[in-house]
Amino acid sequence: MRDVIQLLPDSIANQIAAGEVIQRPASVVKELLENAVDAGGQSLQLILKDGGKTLIQVIDDGCGMSPTDARMSLERHATSKLQSADDLFGLRTKGFRGEALASIAAVAQLELKTRRQTDELGTHLIVEGSEVLSQEPCQCPVGTSMSVKRLFFNVPARRQFLKSDAAEYKHLREEFVRIALAHPELSFTLFNNDKQELQLPATKLRRRVLSLFPKKLESLLVPIEEDTDVLGIKGFVGKPGAAKKSRGEQYFFVNDRFIKSSYLHHAVRSAYDELLPEKAHPIYFIFLEIDPARIDINVHPTKQEIKFEDERLIYNYLKATIRHGLARASVTPTLDFESDNVFKPAKIGYLRSMGNDLDPSQPLASKINESSSSVSSSGSGVDTPPSESRRQANNQRHWERMYEVLGQEAEEEQQPRKSVFELGSAADSEEGEIIPSRFSEESEDTPSPTTREDKPPYQLHRRYIVSPLKSGLLLIDQRAAHQRILYEDFLRQLRAEKSPSQQNLFPQTMELSVADAGLLEELIPELRSLGFEIEAFGGQSYIVRGVPADLAGKANEVELVQQMLDAYRTEIDPQLDTHERMARSLARSAAVKHGQILERSEMDDLIARLFACEQHQLSPSGRRRCYITFELDELEDRFGK
Repeated sequence: MRDVIQLLPDSIANQIAAGEVIQRPASVVKELLENAVDAGGQSLQLILKDGGKTLIQVIDDGCGMSPTDARMSLERHATSKLQSADDLFGLRTKGFRGEALASIAAVAQLELKTRRQTDELGTHLIVEGSEVLSQEPCQCPVGTSMSVKRLFFNVPARRQFLKSDAAEYKHLREEFVRIALAHPELSFTLFNNDKQELQLPATKLRRRVLSLFPKKLESLLVPIEEDTDVLGIKGFVGKPGAAKKSRGEQYFFVNDRFIKSSYLHHAVRSAYDELLPEKAHPIYFIFLEIDPARIDINVHPTKQEIKFEDERLIYNYLKATIRHGLARASVTPTLDFESDNVFKPAKIGYLRSMGNDLDPSQPLASKINESSSSVSSSGSGVDTPPSESRRQANNQRHWERMYEVLGQEAEEEQQPRKSVFELGSAADSEEGEIIPSRFSEESEDTPSPTTREDKPPYQLHRRYIVSPLKSGLLLIDQRAAHQRILYEDFLRQLRAEKSPSQQNLFPQTMELSVADAGLLEELIPELRSLGFEIEAFGGQSYIVRGVPADLAGKANEVELVQQMLDAYRTEIDPQLDTHERMARSLARSAAVKHGQILERSEMDDLIARLFACEQHQLSPSGRRRCYITFELDELEDRFGK
């Protein structure tokens, strides 16, 4: 019987290795930029075309290579970083595996030009699919220029899985940002489709962060620094006011290498303790310096995961360092010896509804004032008591507001009103299926509009809308319901012609991070069809000249766009097309919030529009009900018989 095991040809072995190392164009950028940094380059250029599918070129002014080294660099397991196995435990360089260039050359057309300072002529190499087509001397500057063309040209199955040019460029730019953050002492330039996108001169870390992310972060960054026998920690964390609903600006670097670690992220999150609400994420740019012998960085092909010798120790050091930095910036609670309750924790602007945390032994006026003083101090991050005059002014303002609300409710109770189903907005075409008694589209026990009580709806804890029924009551989640309404409205507009836009009297300017700017460029066509008028204003700045007419005056335009970008980034359901994803994201950012006070007319309108939706039972995500009903019999059973 013939033997069946045989050695693979080098070309196939290289393609298999490329499948581990080269996942998309961003993987190529990572490997080439890291090699340029290791070569001692002080000025690095990244040139891209068509999302990296047509061209990825990295030019550096580093040490360059000899003709022999240039040829050897394309062989598998060829590296200048390792001489023995022991060297693996003392590595501080990046590109050490010795498979990157060989893997890239196996799935692309590669052109290499390089020259050392001591050489008069450089070397020009052309490689295609692991095959060296030519090698000859050439004139070129000191350093190395590496061009990768037609990535995956010989692996069409891999190429067809690449995303759109805009989506791939987003990943490319994120990889560029990570390396630029890790090395602020170097100069970086980014060109995309013959246009210069970024010019980053050598500078300090703080300046590098502010050149890549919105300028508003300047007042929201808190420096942290700690040196111990085990590790060094430095960088910046954001004040609670800079927290976001998505994990955007969160960067960990170990020995100047970007890593991902849910364990270390938990340490950062726990350092904020009660300073942030549950679903808010802090921003941070944290650099750890640690003895390479205490870590293992060769546990993943992309080298973005690291094993620590003592994770618990790193966790505790990191948490303590961040808490110390926040305390120095007067963000964490401090002792005020003039206050009656010196241990009262700061909520940093995120207060629960009034009454949940109030002491029943205090007078109502002081309770209201205590909550308002916490809110007023949230800008600085410290819960400091206001002056006596300000306390009295807040007191009077809250009492006046309370009497005004009570008087308004008394008037509304005396005024009869029409049922919400008699308003101008039409309900479902099948009028008999408007409010199911149980949560099911197929429920046959749904009450008709005549079963509704002729009484006004009211808010419960500024979170739910309660509408009485003759057979019980209807409880609506105001945010989930509004999201459903907006989602269906936006989806219709995206699939139809351009929607009307309300021009701003004073256009708003916003500055975005590099990643957000790339995402916004990708979404501008859809945003314009919704009625947004957004124009680039140089760099990462944009001008919002108009918003959809339905949203005009209801929210800050800049905050609305930024929240939409955060929501879109986290909306990763693969079954959604771009329009559905956009409509869902914008609905999440524009919907009323929990804790927002609604007028009676707004509640009436929300109820009417909800039951005019095609699918009014669920929020757009499908994970939350828009409303539930309670029958009188069910309520009676809850009290017992």
